[in-house]
Amino acid sequence: MMWGYYNGGWGWWSVAGFAWMILFWGAIIWLVVWGTNRLSRRDASEKTTPIEIAKMRYARGEITKEQFEQIKKDLTA
Repeated sequence: MMWGYYNGGWGWWSVAGFAWMILFWGAIIWLVVWGTNRLSRRDASEKTTPIEIAKMRYARGEITKEQFEQIKKDLTA
């Protein structure tokens, strides 16, 4: 008898199927990571400077004019 030579009748197909499964799940994981990074990344044109943030806070009324002037003075010095 040939003990150990019978592998369920699949042979190399099981190895090929396993390889395709690894490639498939690897592609899915890569796609999720890439999509998450793509959606969370901000363009260079959207980056705001500290002065612009202070201007927006002043415009919303979160800080007073004196506080805005102090922030501007501190950031430009």
